[in-house]
Amino acid sequence: MIASKISSNIFTFFLSAILFLPITSKADIRLPWFFSDNMVLQQQTDAAIWGWAKKGTNVTVTTSWNKKKYNTAVDTEGKWKLKVATPVAGGPYLITVSDGTPVVIKNILIGEVWLCSGQSNMEMAMKGFKDQPILGSNDAILNSANDNIRLYTVPRSVQRLPQDTSKNSVWKPAEPEVVSNFSATAYYFGKLLYEQLHVPIGLVNISYGGSPVEAFMDENTLKAFPEIKIPSPTDTAKLNNKVATVLYNGMLKPFLGYTIKGCIWYQGESNNDRPQQYETLFPAFIKQIREQTGQGDFPFYCCQIAPYNYNNHAAANVVNNNSAYLRDAQRKALAKTPNTGMAVLMDIGEEFSIHPMDKATGSKRLAYMALAKTYGRKGFASESPLYESVSFANGIATIKFTNAPNGLTSYGKALQNFEIAGSNKVFRPAKASISGGNIIVSSPEVKEPVAVRYAFKDFVTGDLFSTEGFPVSSFRTDDW
Repeated sequence: MIASKISSNIFTFFLSAILFLPITSKADIRLPWFFSDNMVLQQQTDAAIWGWAKKGTNVTVTTSWNKKKYNTAVDTEGKWKLKVATPVAGGPYLITVSDGTPVVIKNILIGEVWLCSGQSNMEMAMKGFKDQPILGSNDAILNSANDNIRLYTVPRSVQRLPQDTSKNSVWKPAEPEVVSNFSATAYYFGKLLYEQLHVPIGLVNISYGGSPVEAFMDENTLKAFPEIKIPSPTDTAKLNNKVATVLYNGMLKPFLGYTIKGCIWYQGESNNDRPQQYETLFPAFIKQIREQTGQGDFPFYCCQIAPYNYNNHAAANVVNNNSAYLRDAQRKALAKTPNTGMAVLMDIGEEFSIHPMDKATGSKRLAYMALAKTYGRKGFASESPLYESVSFANGIATIKFTNAPNGLTSYGKALQNFEIAGSNKVFRPAKASISGGNIIVSSPEVKEPVAVRYAFKDFVTGDLFSTEGFPVSSFRTDDW
């Protein structure tokens, strides 16, 4: 019986090994893991497909939706790449890749593909972290079965040099066991897109908790930031996910080039002690992935980091030891970057947990932006009001906002989060009121104000919203 059990275990091991090899056969063709059964290709595009084969040979790709054949030569490094024209959403379809011996990719859907990336708040699975729940997740998981939502997670990988392929993974249709282990932010986003668009949705999750944005950036882009140390190819020091370039090399770079509709991003917590740098670093990251994906300024929507008491963890020597500066850096960075948007989370932060339990709300706000700005849906609000300008007269500050066509509200409560300062740069609590879509701010302690701040604290609960319920981002009118 023991021998039989050992034999059974050996068989199971080798079967698993076979199942999780890249798509291949007796042919010399190899494909990245994400070109595999159950994948989703972006509809109505020229979708890139690539891989490896014997040098000097030719590869033919045949698509079942139009029976069209595409041919390309394998280069001297054994690499090949081509693009196939995809139809309107539908499926399932087949793709056959052949160098004389065919490799068949099955059960392919054509629809909308989104890259979902960032650190732990993107990585956080629907089932939550240990002792850290996600509100309502069990019911959402129970009701998640949907063959038209396909999920792909790139495994964690820290690499010193850029890789051509990531660690093995597979596309999986949404079902409870799969969804419970998939990014909650990404899943809720994709679910709402599916409910509104009624087309297949493909979500690719590339995230790693506790990682700064420079870990997702390449060496060439980071040359503009000499203060950031890049590991040497010959360095033998042990790497971790906080080191610049290592997640780009192992996780992001292998995927870039896969044709997508856009990207959602939830990151910034690990850069909270360097807000001034992040204001230029973040746009450089967005520019990098857009250029390397080769799809122009595709939609890029991010979550602003939620309020949280970082002071328990931040270094004592950090100037401006307050995560509101990072939230402000995100606001300013996206304001100068085209085709972007920011989901504001001022109302769902938690003082003593960096991982807000309410993931559905942030995801919904990301989806609203995508539906309105990317898919052209109309008739509903999709973005938070953002600070536009301030003017001062007779001891009173008047604040104007964008994205608030129907005005502002505090839902009948007194506004508690405004501060005002004079030229001495000392902020005092201020009285604030809503007037014609603007905010009027003053304080008897500040006779000649020159600056206003709103909700500019590490942890705070926002109390100012658009009439559609979108919270106003924290902001400052000064640059102190």
